[in-house]
Amino acid sequence: MFKKLFGGPQKAPGAPGTSQAANQTINAMQSLGEREEQLEKKKLLLEKRMNDEMEKAREFTRQKKKSQALMCLKKKKMFEQQLERMDALISRVMEQRSMLEEQQTTIGVLSSMQDAAKAQKKTMQEMKIENIDSTLEEIQEVGEQMRVINEAISQPVGGFADMEMDDLEAELAELEAEELDTQLLEPAPVPAAKAPGQALPNVPAGKVPAAAQKTPEELELEALQAEMAL
Repeated sequence: MFKKLFGGPQKAPGAPGTSQAANQTINAMQSLGEREEQLEKKKLLLEKRMNDEMEKAREFTRQKKKSQALMCLKKKKMFEQQLERMDALISRVMEQRSMLEEQQTTIGVLSSMQDAAKAQKKTMQEMKIENIDSTLEEIQEVGEQMRVINEAISQPVGGFADMEMDDLEAELAELEAEELDTQLLEPAPVPAAKAPGQALPNVPAGKVPAAAQKTPEELELEALQAEMAL
C-alpha cells in the first residue's frame, strides 16, 4: 500500500545507499500500519470485554451476589487499564508512521529538486557562451546584408541614374523665374466704378408684413380726400 502511495525506490547511479534507505522506510511504514490495525482490533476486543463484565456486575448486583459483582468490576478495571495502554501504543505508532511519511515526502521533494538542478546544469553546459556569441554575430551579419540590399534596391536605375540633381534643380529655378516675369508683365486689373448717388435698396430682414385690410369708414374718408383734392 505504501509503495503505491509514495512510489517505489528510484535507483540512482552511484548512490546504492539511497535506494536501500528508501526500501527500509517504506517497509517500516507498512509494518507500522499493520501494527496499528492489530492494536485497533485488540482495542475493540477490550471494549467488548469491559461491557460484558459491566453487564455481569449489574446482574450479580440484582441477584445480591456481592462477591461475584466485585470480581466483575475488578476485571472491568483491569480491561480499562489495558485499554489506556493500548491507546498510548496506538498514538505512538501513529506518530511514528506520520513522521516516516513526512520524511519520505521530504526526500521525494528533494530528489525532484536535485533532478531539476541536474537538468538545468546540463542545459547550461550545452548552451555555451561561444554558441550565444556566434548566434548574435549571425543575426548582426544578416541585418547588415539586409541593409545593403535595401540600399541597393532604393538606388535609381536606367535613365534616372544618369541624371544629375544639380542640373534638374537649376532647370527648375529657370522655370520659376520665367513664371515670375510673366506675372509681372501682366496688366493690373481695374476695379469697377460705382455710380454716384446710386444706392441699392435695402432689403428688410425677415418676412414683409402683409398690407392691413381697411375698414369701410377709412375707404370713405379716402374718397372724400380725393374729391377735395380735385
